[in-house]
Amino acid sequence: MHTPEATLDKAASNAAGADGKVSITLACALYDRMQALYTGAVKPEGIDLRFVVEDFPRRLFDSAMAAQPFDVCEMSSCDYITSVSKGTSPFVALPVFPSKCFRHGMMTINRRSGIRGPKDLEGRRVGVMRFTMSAAIWQRGHLQNDFGVDIKSIKWLEGSVNSPGSHGVPTVIPPGFDVTVNTSGVPLSELLARGEIDAIIGTHIPHSMRTSPDVVRLFPDYKQVEKDYYKRTGIFPIMHLVAVKKEAYQAHPFIARSLYKAFCESKAVALERMRNYSALRYMLPWMTEEIDELYEVFGDDPWTYGLEANRKTLETANLFLAQQGIIDAPVPLEKLFVNVD
Repeated sequence: MHTPEATLDKAASNAAGADGKVSITLACALYDRMQALYTGAVKPEGIDLRFVVEDFPRRLFDSAMAAQPFDVCEMSSCDYITSVSKGTSPFVALPVFPSKCFRHGMMTINRRSGIRGPKDLEGRRVGVMRFTMSAAIWQRGHLQNDFGVDIKSIKWLEGSVNSPGSHGVPTVIPPGFDVTVNTSGVPLSELLARGEIDAIIGTHIPHSMRTSPDVVRLFPDYKQVEKDYYKRTGIFPIMHLVAVKKEAYQAHPFIARSLYKAFCESKAVALERMRNYSALRYMLPWMTEEIDELYEVFGDDPWTYGLEANRKTLETANLFLAQQGIIDAPVPLEKLFVNVD
């Protein structure tokens, strides 16, 4: 199910209903961990929740930052941290993280460029979907801090991977970086296959990886690289968080704890359903092996919510944002999240 784009322009109301419950509209992708909230199997106490499905995050983020059409929404973690740093955020946030993802496997190269490892990216021309998107910040942070890459030596080309044009609203570029916008009318994917750029980072695998033998991953063994990174650092990179309009929170402060509890309950339902092997819930024939590995690596809660459980990950995102000049200094985590204890 996809929400019509026009829905994003409709303001949401948080007035109290006849039953005394506060009407709240939540916009989020329909992840497994959100389905019990969507179906109503889990209901936040004191809230009449309307769940609006939006499976294209960038459209939601840009709309939310510009007009705040929803009371609660999925939000780019790095966009949110940046807005708080600049004192311009219209939101507060819950320590709920709808999207976490390792991104080593999303870095692709043209092997004819002679790139054999991360350091070979220095001085090269690299496509990036959106310079300040969370995935790119994490990827540049890995390159700089784990592999010693001088990320400022790279010539960055910003644009959509598999279609012409931009990926969302263009970003403000911090000083010291060489960033231009792709105005060629040719997707980054095709530019990579042609050898006109040397690599791409972001969230999308270029279509040309299926059609060109020259387009390959920078880390062929990316799963092992990502597992080793987690085992070494304890960091599972956070992409998105849950933002609440300040006016909704200020009018009804109880909604923070109520929603947080409901998000946790919905995630617990998803984990229990995933472990039901009587019928595979997803189209993954060897899902049982993946689940065994999931718990071996991550333990009993592979998708933690809460500030303390994610403190190191959030501090690292903060550090990467500051290193890359997107914020002036790391933002205290207690300033980013409301209390849900």
